[in-house]
Amino acid sequence: MYPLKRLGLAFAIVLGGASAAWAAQPAPLTTLRAIAALTNEQAAQHLPVAFEATVTYFSRNLMNLDVQDDEIGIYVKLTKDIVLIPGDRVLVQGTTEPSFLPYVLSGNITVLRHGTLPKPLLADFDDLVRTRLNCRLVSVRGIIRAADLVTSAVAPSGHLELLADGGFIDLEIDSHDESALKDLLDAEVEVTGVAGRKFDGKMQQIGAKLKVSTLANIKVMKRTSVSPWSLQVTPLGEIVTGTHVRDLTKRLRVHGTITYYQPGSAVVLQSGPRSLWVSTQTSEPLQIGDVADATGFPEIHDGLLALYHAEILDSHVYAPISPQPATWRQLAFWGRSVLGGHQDDLVSIEGRVVTEVREAAQDEFIMVADGRLFTAIYRHPPMPRPVPPILQIPLGSTIRVTGICVALDTDPFNDESPFNILLRSFDDIAVIAEPSWLSVGNLLILVGVLLMVVIAVGARGWYIERRVHRQSTALAYLEARRSRILEDINGSRPLAEIVEEITELASFKLQGAPCWCQIADGALLGNCPPNLSHLRIARNEIPARSGPPLGTLFAAFDPHAKPSGLESETLSMVSGLATLAIETRRLYSDLLHRSEFDLLTDIHNRFSLDKHLDTLIDEARRKASIFGLIYIDLDEFKQVNDIYGHQAGDLYLQEVAERMKQQLRGNDTLARLGGDEFAALITTVRNRAGAEEIAQRLERSFDEPFTVEGCVLHGSASFGIALYPEDGATKDSLLNAADAAMYTAKNAKRQAGILPNTPRHS
Repeated sequence: MYPLKRLGLAFAIVLGGASAAWAAQPAPLTTLRAIAALTNEQAAQHLPVAFEATVTYFSRNLMNLDVQDDEIGIYVKLTKDIVLIPGDRVLVQGTTEPSFLPYVLSGNITVLRHGTLPKPLLADFDDLVRTRLNCRLVSVRGIIRAADLVTSAVAPSGHLELLADGGFIDLEIDSHDESALKDLLDAEVEVTGVAGRKFDGKMQQIGAKLKVSTLANIKVMKRTSVSPWSLQVTPLGEIVTGTHVRDLTKRLRVHGTITYYQPGSAVVLQSGPRSLWVSTQTSEPLQIGDVADATGFPEIHDGLLALYHAEILDSHVYAPISPQPATWRQLAFWGRSVLGGHQDDLVSIEGRVVTEVREAAQDEFIMVADGRLFTAIYRHPPMPRPVPPILQIPLGSTIRVTGICVALDTDPFNDESPFNILLRSFDDIAVIAEPSWLSVGNLLILVGVLLMVVIAVGARGWYIERRVHRQSTALAYLEARRSRILEDINGSRPLAEIVEEITELASFKLQGAPCWCQIADGALLGNCPPNLSHLRIARNEIPARSGPPLGTLFAAFDPHAKPSGLESETLSMVSGLATLAIETRRLYSDLLHRSEFDLLTDIHNRFSLDKHLDTLIDEARRKASIFGLIYIDLDEFKQVNDIYGHQAGDLYLQEVAERMKQQLRGNDTLARLGGDEFAALITTVRNRAGAEEIAQRLERSFDEPFTVEGCVLHGSASFGIALYPEDGATKDSLLNAADAAMYTAKNAKRQAGILPNTPRHS
């Protein structure tokens, strides 16, 4: 009997523990209404869900799903591959997640049956920008204003802009039928899809969109009577005659603390974690840190929410905002977080000063933090206010800058975006640490001081040895020539002329003895006698701060003259001058090369290409000639980095650049624009066929496989050609035309099935 009691007791303990563990888990939410009622704070607790709903939109490529039940819609992010169609009745199991509104991260989807779609609700723009129709199936009427095919590494898709009553609505369509999309231009349509919204990098709503499953969900009510391509051509200077605006946008009033003010241009207001760019023409005195109101009209420009045509009312109540300390990655991160990025926020960041530049309208301090570059900008006050002198900061100093974070790429789905910091005044710069004394500049100063000491000692010896009046004059002459040499070293005079003047200085001090210099792996400069067999030669190496000597200085004397301390002293002194001249000029050449050539591939960079393009356009205008521009984009290069690593990707880029450079002529220019994009300037071309022939030669350079890190890759690239002035008369228009032609070629390869998913290897 006792064993039975013990067994029963153990079973009770196990059952009780299991019941307690089950009770500790919250019950899953079983309705969409319960999930939609959650706050983001509640959704962040990853509450379990298990509900039935009807599929209204599904994208297998993007792993996106929208479902609806009982007039409530919700977004579901898939984690497992599944095939669904609108109308499927499904059981969704997963957890809640926070975003602009709570959504569900699905762990499992079960198809119960196929049913009918919910009846779409007729809506307009004002309905869509409110949250009550979020993820619901709706129908919207309007006119198609734009129709494009969006290329993507995942899958091409259609993008339409619908002008509805109240504003523009983006239509995302799972279709890559470009001709069918273009056929909808200017048509009056009724579109059925799932309601959604557009956001900026701070997760602020900036517009409305519809997710449309198929072109069949677009019902054409009335097609345009005239094709857009048969319209009468309007002169470029008269396109304003076609404008007509009926703006019903409401004036709004916002409240916050002034964190930035550029008179006649803009104000930034911040309230808690939110900040807003306010465009205003006011030049009234405003105090940064004061609480103020702004009234104006909301607009979206370049994907950012802002207030335009605004007026500012300063309350003169001082309540400053403390800047948020941040790192480079925190400011560059534009991931899909709940709070979003730091656009227009008052922040502070530390970094090391690389260079500083004064421009006509602003001062720029280029800095590096976490190994990445960014720019702190101080914009000059409007005229006629005086512009203060640029703040002199020793290069290499570590400083903390405070200002407004302005992103240069506003796509909220990019993980990183470059940014600038807008300074309010030079008081926003605080020096944290002075640069190390072990720098090139300080070493040059030290060498200069040592040279001056050597020259002073030599001058004193000269004076003591001669003790005559003419030596004072000679010393003055020697000092003048030395000063001129030092000025030439810091100027633009050719290095060969400076070295020859240094040898002349040595010859003068050695009472006319022939002196010359042999540059290591370079030229022979100075006065070298043709026959040296009957002369005594004194030599002194030109030392380098590190590495082998830079060359050798020579002096020739009568073989019967005894060596003196003056010889070694003189050669040592001029060797120091030669060291300073050669290394200063090489440092300048290296910096110039780095500014115009890509460090990875050693071909021209984007900056250099822009200069060549400007020069070529000016020359073509004078001569009424033409030239070509070829835009090159490597196919699926990202996969090389993802599969084989960034080192293999770098080696692949270097080999690609070398092969393409060998296919160009001597007067053509190949440049790397960044990442896997290149461009070739074809300076001499008679027609488009000539540019196409060179593009074919570049394309053939990919025929042979690439050996990278022990792997053999079969790469390819897409090319786009633009001719001046046929395709563009300005630098930007030419680049845009070539880029567009390249994307057309790449899209054609994808549609033809030529472009591989990843570079093949063997």
